[in-house]
Amino acid sequence: MALDVVTSPLVDLAADAVSQIVDVVLATENVLIEKGSFAQLASYLGRIIPLLKEFNRQNINSQGLNNVIDILNRELKVAKQLIMDCSKRNKVYLLVNCRSIAKRVEDTTREISRALSLIPFASLDISSGIIEDISQLCESMRTAEFKTAIVEEEILEKIESGIQERNVDRSYANNLLISIAEAIGISTEPSALKKEFQEFKTEIENAQLRKDQAEAIQLDQIIALLERADATSSPKEKELKYLSKRHSLGNQPLEPLQSFYCPITREVMVDPVETSSGHTFERSAIEKWFAEGNNLCPLTMIPLDTIMLRPNKTLRQSIEEWKDRNTMITIASMKPKLLSREEVEVLHCLEQLQDLCEQRDLHREWVVLENYIPNLIELVGARNRDIRNRALVILYILAKDSDNTKEKISIVDNAIESIVRSLGRRIEEGKLAVALLLELSKNELVRDCVANVQGCIFLLVTMSSSDDSQAARDARELLENLSFSDDNVIQMAKANYFRYLLQRLSSGPEDVKMKMATTLAEMELTDHNKSSLFENGILGPLIELVSCDDIEMKTVAVKALQNLSSLPKNGQQMIRQGAVVPLLDLLYRHTSSPKLREHVAATIAHLAISTVSPDSHETRVSMLETDEEICRLFSLINLTGPSIQENILCAFFALCQSPSATNVKAKLTQCSAVQVLVHLCEIDNLGVRANATKLLFCLTNDGDETTVLEHVDQKSIETLLRIIKTSNDEEEIASVMGIISNLPKSPQITDWLLEAGGLPIICRFLPDGKHNGPHKNQLIENAVGAISHFTVPTNQQSQKKAAEARIIHVLVQLLDVGTSLTKRRAAISLAQFSESSLRLSRPIPKRQGLWCFSPPLEAGCPVHRGICNVESSFCLLEAGALEPLVRVLGEPDPLVCEASLDALLTLIEGERLQSGSKVLAEANAIPLIIRLLSTPSPGLQEKVLNSLERIFRLVEYKQRYGLSAQMPLVDLTQRGNGTMKSLAARILAQLNVLHEQSSYF
Repeated sequence: MALDVVTSPLVDLAADAVSQIVDVVLATENVLIEKGSFAQLASYLGRIIPLLKEFNRQNINSQGLNNVIDILNRELKVAKQLIMDCSKRNKVYLLVNCRSIAKRVEDTTREISRALSLIPFASLDISSGIIEDISQLCESMRTAEFKTAIVEEEILEKIESGIQERNVDRSYANNLLISIAEAIGISTEPSALKKEFQEFKTEIENAQLRKDQAEAIQLDQIIALLERADATSSPKEKELKYLSKRHSLGNQPLEPLQSFYCPITREVMVDPVETSSGHTFERSAIEKWFAEGNNLCPLTMIPLDTIMLRPNKTLRQSIEEWKDRNTMITIASMKPKLLSREEVEVLHCLEQLQDLCEQRDLHREWVVLENYIPNLIELVGARNRDIRNRALVILYILAKDSDNTKEKISIVDNAIESIVRSLGRRIEEGKLAVALLLELSKNELVRDCVANVQGCIFLLVTMSSSDDSQAARDARELLENLSFSDDNVIQMAKANYFRYLLQRLSSGPEDVKMKMATTLAEMELTDHNKSSLFENGILGPLIELVSCDDIEMKTVAVKALQNLSSLPKNGQQMIRQGAVVPLLDLLYRHTSSPKLREHVAATIAHLAISTVSPDSHETRVSMLETDEEICRLFSLINLTGPSIQENILCAFFALCQSPSATNVKAKLTQCSAVQVLVHLCEIDNLGVRANATKLLFCLTNDGDETTVLEHVDQKSIETLLRIIKTSNDEEEIASVMGIISNLPKSPQITDWLLEAGGLPIICRFLPDGKHNGPHKNQLIENAVGAISHFTVPTNQQSQKKAAEARIIHVLVQLLDVGTSLTKRRAAISLAQFSESSLRLSRPIPKRQGLWCFSPPLEAGCPVHRGICNVESSFCLLEAGALEPLVRVLGEPDPLVCEASLDALLTLIEGERLQSGSKVLAEANAIPLIIRLLSTPSPGLQEKVLNSLERIFRLVEYKQRYGLSAQMPLVDLTQRGNGTMKSLAARILAQLNVLHEQSSYF
């Protein structure tokens, strides 16, 4: 019996239903349309699962329940299929069918509700809570209404209206297609729109295969409507379609059919409506007839229902097709008349053509497809002024809102030149020409063609400064469109446009000031133009606008300053003339205007960068005068968004390299900047993080180690290493590597680095030919500096790991190919390795037994007198470091020489004096060491003196090199400081040049 219950059909069906519900709920997340309806269905289905699980738990077996679950499973399969369709089919197709989709979801929901209502709860041992939930669920599902979204409804209404009204305007189709793209979540780029539309067109074939003629007709109507959009058909496709249709029409216009005429007006109808008598009239005429008190049919005189007027769509469509046919023939037949020598006939033809172009954009498209543009361009150069003006007007109408037409105009020979010539003619013609050029300039490809015409910029500048007419405003707007190219701006400067701009900015009305400031904000100015504007006094008027009450005016004024201040020379002038205080004031006070604050912060960053410019050091431009200003500006980093944070960090990074760097760094350290910057290294915003690492690197270069250790912990180390591993910004990686390099060389930090896998991460950035970016040298310098954490002689374990990673070999290579800083840091690490070599060198084993039968003794290290190798004892000789270190002694940088000397001196420490000196002598190091007595670095001189004092204890080297050292030593006894005088004298005494009782001691 138990077995029967377990394998009962009900249990299997219930389990299957649960599985199907889960599948359906998960699948609803992938639907492309009607997401709200499917989410609502998923919510209902989820509430059924507890009931089905209860059936399984109790092993209930009931024929009535079997029927309920059968229905449920069937409807779930229907829902699943619908969801699959809505997840895979074309998005446009799904959108135009969203009403039926919503209705199908509603039908499924109500059918499931009906099934659940059939459950015989009275005969089942089900908890009252579940019964109550299911009852409420049934009622909710039974009354649920699934409606399409408002946006989708609006699009469907536009589609239906466009089809009913036979709206063939291109702009209507363009706007509709954009609305569809936004509703279904696809790009509005023409290529994406065309791809989606082509997929939508295949749905007609699917409908025909299903023999669904009604749907096929509907889809055909929608496609015909959308095909008018620019993105759905290429210009070539439209041309072929147009020519095919036009050639099929013949050459003669057709007379209208008698049925086209309104019986009342005797004119061809526009909006025919049918009355209750069955006769058709023009709507406006029959409505006027009724308004005058007539209620009888004008033709039959029988009483009419004055309310019932039914649009005669079939007749209206026939009339429109007849009109289109005749218009197409008319447009094609007019073209030869433009070539007539009779000016009156040409003017009449142009008037007719203009009238047609103004009626509908479809007519404009036909005019372009009939290739009227070359003829119209030719007429722009005609002798008759009226013909020229009319041609300019028609070209403007054709170009408006059509990029394709703009490009067609621009490629006609001498087209732009002809239009530009009209700028210099009479006022009316110049007005028409500038309006046309302005329209053409809205196309990026055509814009340069306009600017490249000789004399165009000069004529526009002249026109723009004449008055405040529409033509002058068009000229100014056109100049703004052309100002996004350096070459054009140079021409504008030559034409004195900037003088006019400055004048209007200073004394024009508010709207003109706004326009001028906007122009300055957006222009791609050359450095020469930026400098020229400042020399002519542009700063004063802009600062005045910055101080006004209008937020929008402030914003464009600051943006203009941002543009102009990118030239360091201008930035320095702004600082000298007191622009910093009002800018900082805007930054602190206008918290409700993020865009304004962003431009202010970017301008402040430009000003800070200008203080680092080479010529700024001559006059020592200082930007932030007080400690309070430094702390207050830095404090904004915790109170602003990423864009402002990034610019403030950029500003401080520049200031930390300016003449006032010492004071700025010290004050930032006091303001807990290190703590803030360490935190910013952990955030996700890459721009802010990169600038934070650069500034933190700057502060740690010569910062207080105690302060750094207060805010850097194990987590910080892990964060820095993670940035190195994941960042694609080489400068950021170099900065982080520099931070690690600057960290105190403490055992704790070394351990943290090792635990976080820092050694192999850092090693990846040592020279390997993979990193060739602009920050390659800095990256290698800092990587070598970071390696020094693992070479400290007090931690032989970390030294061993570094040696096993072949770090020593890399350091030796860098002595020959690295920058000065790289060589210095490599030498420092080699010196640290070498300090451990004596302790790690293995003793040479003694021979056992008879010597004649023993293997030859292993050759020992000439310095350490034991068995050495690179990985175990870090021996400089085994690593081949001796000769490169000696070569580095000849470098011009005293710090590099000092680091190399330190490494070499490890070879003569203590009992190694004899053996080490011999090695140095064989490598010709001692003459170079003696030469360093003349270095300008007192610290290096002192180290050289100490090393020579030890080497000259050995008679052999005293006799060999003493003579060459005498003169530099004598010089030091005369000009050196007290300590060096004494040391030099002591060595001279060793060399028997001075008596040991000399007054130099």
